[in-house]
Amino acid sequence: MTTPEIPQYRGYDIVPTRQWSSWCAGIYPTRADLPILLRSTLSILAPRKADAIAEAKRTIDHILSRSPAVLRIR
Repeated sequence: MTTPEIPQYRGYDIVPTRQWSSWCAGIYPTRADLPILLRSTLSILAPRKADAIAEAKRTIDHILSRSPAVLRIR
């Protein structure tokens, strides 16, 4: 049995999981200086795994673009 690869994007792990007949994605920071996203994984729900990952990346971009303190640290 192999461990599934966890995509990373801009310092976050994106963990796709199957929910019912769709895919959702959890977003978790990998560093202490990044904000924790308080969004439910079920708010990112898509019919395909790739779509759920793409939506998670858009969410990360949106949050980081609104957080000037994070951008100064990076």
